[in-house]
Amino acid sequence: MHFKPGIVIESTENISPNPQYLLAIDAGVKTGLALFCKPANLTWYRSHNMGSVSSLRKAADHLLHSIEGLTAIVIEGGGPVAEAWKKGAVQLGLEIIMTDAGVWRKEILYPREYRDSDTAKQTAIGLAKQIIDKSEAPSMNFPTHDAAEAVLIGLWGCKKLGWVKELPSFRR
Repeated sequence: MHFKPGIVIESTENISPNPQYLLAIDAGVKTGLALFCKPANLTWYRSHNMGSVSSLRKAADHLLHSIEGLTAIVIEGGGPVAEAWKKGAVQLGLEIIMTDAGVWRKEILYPREYRDSDTAKQTAIGLAKQIIDKSEAPSMNFPTHDAAEAVLIGLWGCKKLGWVKELPSFRR
């Protein structure tokens, strides 16, 4: 398991006194979430089984409104679940980045690491664990594949927003 070579997070000097946040969402009824502070600092990660699309809509709206300094979201997925997140983000004037696994995985993982869904999910768990261990995010549990993919989606989103020039490099 390796991030592509030559990938490094840029310096955290010149961090704004008013932090900006990006929420990464692996959208589904079983949702993975990861919050990043600019430039690409993992703040927290989690996974929730929302039970239904209706419950997810309420939870998405509440969560989006509760994060002070939230400026952007990145969503992997589509359909009514992704639309619930997108609708709340539009109402708040947030920047929205939509993606799918086939896009961000190609930029973060080696082809052998995403040859099938199970391999990609196991790789994501291993990488997310390394990222969590190097972050200041509370690490009370091993991330599920949903939360792990949200962590990687969040890093990818930080790069897309220009918060970092390159993604972190990890030995796997």
